[in-house]
Amino acid sequence: MKVLVVSDEVRPEIYHEGLAERLPDVELVLSCGDLPFYYLEYIVSVLNVPLVYVFGNHDHVLLTEWGQEIRAPRGCINAGGRVVEVKGLLIGGLEGSFRYRPHAPRQYTEREMRWQIARMEPKLLLNRLTRGRYLDILLAHAPPWGIHDAGDLPHRGFKGFLRFMERYRPRYLIHGHTHPATADTAPVRYRETEVIHVHGYKVLDIEVGRPGEGEGLQSVSAPGV
Repeated sequence: MKVLVVSDEVRPEIYHEGLAERLPDVELVLSCGDLPFYYLEYIVSVLNVPLVYVFGNHDHVLLTEWGQEIRAPRGCINAGGRVVEVKGLLIGGLEGSFRYRPHAPRQYTEREMRWQIARMEPKLLLNRLTRGRYLDILLAHAPPWGIHDAGDLPHRGFKGFLRFMERYRPRYLIHGHTHPATADTAPVRYRETEVIHVHGYKVLDIEVGRPGEGEGLQSVSAPGV
């Protein structure tokens, strides 16, 4: 399955009238956060496929000129703090970044992130019993500790993500947040999970169902699309 993943930066190749012709085979869109709502709504309306997202630490409520609050991109599926099934894939979502400002929304301490994960655990266990696997994709804004993260507090990864991968063995962890100029963003395998960083966009080939030996994910960088 062709999956478009977007994160952190509006790209003219995507926000373009020729998007449907450029990416005709995409069946699913994932967003790792920190993107304008209008951008996600444009993508989902043009490609006419499901779009699953988590919020980033810079996402916020919009106020229209008529005083109406827009709290989420319309026509899209929020996976934050829960597990959803879309196109045969089990997708869990963890929003936000490491806390670097007191009381800021969508910023979390390690303990607070563990609480988000705990809320997902009943569904993960049910998936294991009924589907034979906990999760296919963990969609996050921030990276795991020591993988694709940076030295400053705002771009620190979560240790809880490492424990998540060890216990629940998602096939992929896909995240954004850090900039390629400040962190090594090449794909990394951690235990049984392929950790994929996205800044701007990537198109991924994902096998639906647990892959066999030698199968998995192929990443196509944005310039090669």
